[in-house]
Amino acid sequence: MSVVRQIARDEARYWRRSQLAVAASVLFLLLAVVTLVVTALRISHETTLRAHHQAEAEAAFLAQPDRHPHRMIHYGHFVFRTPPPLARFDPGIDAVTGSALFLEGHRQNSASFAEAGASAYLGGLSWLTPALVYQLFAPLLLIILGHGALAREREGRTLQALASLGITPGQLVLGKGLALGAALGLALIPLVLTVALGVGAGEALAPALGMIGAYALYLGLWAGVALLFSSVLAERGAVLVALTALWLALTLLLPSLAVNNTERLVPIEGKTEGDLALLSELRKLGDGHNAADPAFAKLKQDLLDQYNVDSVEALPVNFRGIVASKAEADLTETMNRFAEARMRQEAAQNSLLARHGWLSPLLALAEASRALAGTDLANHHRFLREAEALRFDFVQRLNGVHAEGLSYLDDVRRSSDPEAEARTRVSGENWQVLQAFRFEPQAPAARLEAAGESLLILLVWCLGLMLALKRFAGRLAP
Repeated sequence: MSVVRQIARDEARYWRRSQLAVAASVLFLLLAVVTLVVTALRISHETTLRAHHQAEAEAAFLAQPDRHPHRMIHYGHFVFRTPPPLARFDPGIDAVTGSALFLEGHRQNSASFAEAGASAYLGGLSWLTPALVYQLFAPLLLIILGHGALAREREGRTLQALASLGITPGQLVLGKGLALGAALGLALIPLVLTVALGVGAGEALAPALGMIGAYALYLGLWAGVALLFSSVLAERGAVLVALTALWLALTLLLPSLAVNNTERLVPIEGKTEGDLALLSELRKLGDGHNAADPAFAKLKQDLLDQYNVDSVEALPVNFRGIVASKAEADLTETMNRFAEARMRQEAAQNSLLARHGWLSPLLALAEASRALAGTDLANHHRFLREAEALRFDFVQRLNGVHAEGLSYLDDVRRSSDPEAEARTRVSGENWQVLQAFRFEPQAPAARLEAAGESLLILLVWCLGLMLALKRFAGRLAP
């Protein structure tokens, strides 16, 4: 083992004398540190800002004066998706999905305030993040450091001399790999510090360690690839060209082709087409603002039979409020059906894209990184579902106030009778039906499970590389 350590020290000494290796290391660390600091500050600011806006929105809703409850349904409410702690490292799809949602009666709005248009590759090259720096540029650093590790010994004709000293090819590869592993560890320091900050901000330890492990596997894979090519090809120039071509293929070309293939195999219906189909279905449900709509004739008769009265005026509840509640329930069921169908399409598309990680480890790492950070597509869908549950809850509670707290006759006459209009204004205390909304990170176990397949892909890549190294590196020849 002392021989392996000495080989590693000699390799590190060579890097310190190499201007290219030193410059590449400094540039990478500067880029990593700058993006980490900028992203951490931005996410911290956005977390504070969104929490502030959420509190303001709730306070504004609760502070509304006495008015008709249906007006509050249309007044609506904003909810915000607060970034999880590990978003400091990987903001994920935040830039393409939006962070705020306006909730109102009779509608399901899209999330707003997105920084870029959505695409199949959610969380792609929208802007430079620490995660992208490690996914794209850390492999280049390892290529620069490792491309000549073994080819340099062959070019310098030192392999025979090393063999005469009793150094086996396996020891040589282990020594070079140990040096690259040390460089990899130093490159991971900014990531570890950022993840530690996330843990300090409330992140669970398991996803944080999973994040570090995922990137360690990915970079270890590239270090091994550099050693493999350096052991197989005869000249450093050829190794560098081959590794650069491989980097271009695995980090740029194949991910782009994977996106195109995913969009072709799992197409998603356009928003305009989907909205038109939804509107067509909603028209069949009846107008909840019109109690005389034929769609509610059976509801009316059932209520008259239930209370054994002859007219809606004699009902102990406000028929218009009952209609509003029934219409909202039917409308929400239809909207949820369309929304779930679209989310299933998006999830299927995202799942297929993640399986392209068998072709490009970058795709596997990107999916695992977003899942562990809680910034992936599944968490965005969870935000939409939780926001919709809140919307339906406060709308139906206000419909309940409409049905039980207002006179039907006053409700009918309020547009023409000022006194009736005044009596249909209920106390602002009724707005307390609004529940506080706080979007919390997904449970650690769920995030680890979501990242499991992608982590397995990375592990298989690494095992395959180790087998290749064992087979080819042992055949080093002078």
